[in-house]
Amino acid sequence: EPDLIKEIERALKEKEKTGELARLQKEAIERSQHSALNPSPVQGVMRTRIPRSFYFDPTVVANRRIMTPDGKVIVEAGQKFNPLDQISMSRRLIFFDARDPLQIKKVEDLIKQADGRAKTILVGGSYIDIQKQWGRPVFFDQAGILVRKFGIRQVPAVVFQEDKRLRIDEIGM
Repeated sequence: EPDLIKEIERALKEKEKTGELARLQKEAIERSQHSALNPSPVQGVMRTRIPRSFYFDPTVVANRRIMTPDGKVIVEAGQKFNPLDQISMSRRLIFFDARDPLQIKKVEDLIKQADGRAKTILVGGSYIDIQKQWGRPVFFDQAGILVRKFGIRQVPAVVFQEDKRLRIDEIGM
């Protein structure tokens, strides 16, 4: 019975001689780059059809005691905790789909209204292309974690602090 490792090494050497290994490596790199530059759009999010506003309460119940590095207890296990009691949200979060030119224009206006104090977050499209266009950072909601957490179903949407909760506005075009 042939040694499995030796058989794999032989097959790789053969592919290296024929240039097939280099071709496979090049294709893998190109697929990885394309995937990184063009993430899959977030499923279940559409352009706003019926504008709506609603609230998100960020209060959580601590599952364990939370302490500072010097040992001061911040929150006991089982205690309700609202992060907005300790810090404020200084920027607006603006969610949008960069595949839609109308949303891009609307978000440009929303950034101006926020005096530049906005974080833009894509649910579709190329963040690299829009970053180059705007000359500012643009983030991507990988796997739709944020839109699901906040309950966003339509974009563009703006998330901002209002008292001790977050207001979410799904904005009409």
